[in-house]
Amino acid sequence: MAAEHSFQALAFPENVPLRTLAALFPDAKRGTHELRAALPEGGTLFLYPFGVVVFEDADPAARERQLEVLRKAEPRLSGPGTVEDLVVREDTTPAPGMTQGVLVVDRLTEARGGIIALTVAQSAAMEYYETIVESMFERTRRLVERLERKGTTPLRTRPLHRFIGEAVGTRNEVLSVLHLLDKPDAAWDDPAMDAIYEDLRDRRLVLLEVSIVVLIVIELVLSLLRRG
Repeated sequence: MAAEHSFQALAFPENVPLRTLAALFPDAKRGTHELRAALPEGGTLFLYPFGVVVFEDADPAARERQLEVLRKAEPRLSGPGTVEDLVVREDTTPAPGMTQGVLVVDRLTEARGGIIALTVAQSAAMEYYETIVESMFERTRRLVERLERKGTTPLRTRPLHRFIGEAVGTRNEVLSVLHLLDKPDAAWDDPAMDAIYEDLRDRRLVLLEVSIVVLIVIELVLSLLRRG
């Protein structure tokens, strides 16, 4: 029977310093861009400096206990976030890759677990920014509709300037997180995981590029509203 593993990522709005959180996990393995700790209840926890926590094969109660510990030490992990889940199946029959929403690999090693955890973490972080962009696009759409109906916008000059600044700041923030899609070192040594990572990375790059284009459009529309 094929073994299945669960990965769950929780992405939060702000970056977090791994140095201060490392004290919570004295036996953790510390990499350049991650902290990996075995949980006493079973499973593994991964922490990333871009504000994402990933659990591998941890039951819900263990996840909540660890999140409570993290939140007490780092309040920035208490805000609203996004969740990304992935099921990984060990099966030598099909070729490695995504099958009906499940990632199939012939075997899940520690190195592969790290690659998958990072991939899920990146996806959760990207989803957070997609949510922000969608919200800003909806606000802009309502402004444009108001202008079409009444010939005026419901915002005065100062709030409109703040909105434009928010759009510009969000665009710059999205551009700054492109480094999240850097390939992990372990993927270079594993052709199967390298191919899977590249496929998932391409999908996320498309979503990021669309988000950036939407933000540029929002900035242009808001600038026109300001002049109108």
